[in-house]
Amino acid sequence: MKNSELAIFGGTKSISKPFKRYSPIGKEEVEAAIKVLKTGNLSPFLGEWEIDTEFGGFYGGEKVQEFERLTESEFNVKHAVTVNSATSGLIVAIGAAGISPGDEVIVSPWTMCASATAILCWNAIPVFADIEDETFNLDPVSIRKNITNYTKAIVVPDIFGHPALLDEILEIASEYNLVVIEDCSQSPKARYKGKFAGTVGHIGVLSLNYHKHIHTGEGGICLTDDSSLAERMQLIRNHGEAVVEKKGVQDLTNMIGFNFRLGEIEASIGIEQFKKMDSLISDRIDKADKLREGLANLKGLRLPIVKDECTHVYYVFPILVDEDELGCSRDVVFNALVSEGVPIGNSYSTLHLLPMYQNKIAYGSKGFPWVSEIYKGKVKYDKGICPVAEELNDKRYMGIGMCSYEYSNKEIDSIIFAFKKVWDNIEILK
Repeated sequence: MKNSELAIFGGTKSISKPFKRYSPIGKEEVEAAIKVLKTGNLSPFLGEWEIDTEFGGFYGGEKVQEFERLTESEFNVKHAVTVNSATSGLIVAIGAAGISPGDEVIVSPWTMCASATAILCWNAIPVFADIEDETFNLDPVSIRKNITNYTKAIVVPDIFGHPALLDEILEIASEYNLVVIEDCSQSPKARYKGKFAGTVGHIGVLSLNYHKHIHTGEGGICLTDDSSLAERMQLIRNHGEAVVEKKGVQDLTNMIGFNFRLGEIEASIGIEQFKKMDSLISDRIDKADKLREGLANLKGLRLPIVKDECTHVYYVFPILVDEDELGCSRDVVFNALVSEGVPIGNSYSTLHLLPMYQNKIAYGSKGFPWVSEIYKGKVKYDKGICPVAEELNDKRYMGIGMCSYEYSNKEIDSIIFAFKKVWDNIEILK
């Protein structure tokens, strides 16, 4: 191929037609939503201890409870607690774990911001441990280095669709009596040694946001086998302070009145989505496998790693660029791919470098909760504390969003063609 053939130099783009946005919503979901609409009973929740009314009660309506029982069966857990978003689910889970002001909670910097800000919602302190560069999840070695006398929990994102090193993390948690909360927003139905992601730690949180494998527009589900944690999540979800007296709850820790309730329409959509979930996830895996096969022989690319006894459900198809082997920078290659029409990103996250953490300003303008008598620790958010995550973001990472577009086989072929076209011109790009 010649210089002029690369789109970045004025040649014809490999992909000229926009891909169709991914949407798992079909006629079944529409019919289910309309059926609920016709009842006029869109959210039968009551923010009080009442479970035997005509329209609903503390645990919500018919569809919410049906969806929760279906989730319990689907994921083989004792308790599922629906919420109006995975962000709400993380807040509920951290609160149910008894996290208090001034406590430290270890979390990944390589995740969506809510994994960390949910910690701040309880006036606790996020502590960022580094990631390992195979699955991009929390590195147990870094977790151990960041444990202090104030550490009370670990929030573990199973990023991009692959579970974290959960056995090692749970071993550390057991040693230090820490609660493990899995943020499985990107890894529904991913397997870890025979169990589903989200059912290995103490609590798992799933996302039903619109750009996930399945969705209800917005929504989330908390999973646990612990009945006490389940009850506390239900209370935090639904105005706990107004319920505890009649319900006979003695421990008032974190019983604050949130409204994180899922509606009947969303629950009815979720029920229909669950019927398709396995096939939708399988299709994402099939497309990722096709990408893997097509890109396998390109010099200087490292394709997604799947650990033994694990499955990857590919919310993102992550790629690492070895600039030394390729002889070309990640950003130059990325710009060439974007010019060819490839739907790809070249950064994900380094949360500790966000302005909120760099300035330690969250509540008000005076540095609370970091600068207060409540917090006794000395957390730092300096650049360099998470070198693996920082290097990935700055120099090595690229990713294709597998839940962004429908991706026909022909479109996957066009992405592979674009990569090969860029690689054939790598000497010119240098």
